Amino acid sequence: MSEFPRAIAEFGWMTLATPWLMQAPQGDGHPVLLLPGFMATEVSMRPMQTYLTGLGYQAYHWQLGRNLGPSAIGPNGERLIKRLERIFHESGEKVSLVGWSLGGTLARQLSRSRPDMVRQVISLGSPITGCPKSTTVWRAYEWMTWQRIDDPNIQAQLAESQFVPPVPATAIWSRQDGIVPWENSQEPQGPHSDNIEVNGSHCGLGHNPAVLWAVADRLAQADGEWQPFERKGWRWMVYPSAGH
Repeated sequence: MSEFPRAIAEFGWMTLATPWLMQAPQGDGHPVLLLPGFMATEVSMRPMQTYLTGLGYQAYHWQLGRNLGPSAIGPNGERLIKRLERIFHESGEKVSLVGWSLGGTLARQLSRSRPDMVRQVISLGSPITGCPKSTTVWRAYEWMTWQRIDDPNIQAQLAESQFVPPVPATAIWSRQDGIVPWENSQEPQGPHSDNIEVNGSHCGLGHNPAVLWAVADRLAQADGEWQPFERKGWRWMVYPSAGH
């Protein structure tokens, strides 16, 4: 019940933190595809797009309307794959994927379909492991998408999600998440996977100042030179934990 009030407060904190946020590492201009959460549209990703564009990235919306799972991306994700392919061919560079909630789950799946076109994946409060019925919106998902959680395709995707994507993957999560259990929002351990804990609501992850800075830090790494997040200096005060 406190999700939306907290998300509104985090939006205000983002405004106040703008001078600090612009001190994050500048981007190298590579393309970043933003994927909204369940039932959300690209409007929810505009604060992040504005921020990343200001740092020098080519930040793209997904242009697939409201995220209702298969009805938005296609039964086999073909619409989302085509969007990635278009950005890749237009830019001539690998694309980083940043997905919020269900968007992060789709981003991980997309990286498995086209690993040659994906630079890294960053998920924000996404249901990665565990039972999907542990989320507070699983009934709404079934009702809105006409897809049952126990559908064989869903179960196959869940089995696959137990493994780290074939590209560097970072999960940003919060213990105060009121939608997705934080235990289910973390990347499995691997040589190119990482987890960054922040304080905040699920509905505010897309504009939470700590999340924005962490995303900028991850994106600033050169292709092929990915390293885990470091909680050094002032970061230990902002990020409760990092790593596995």
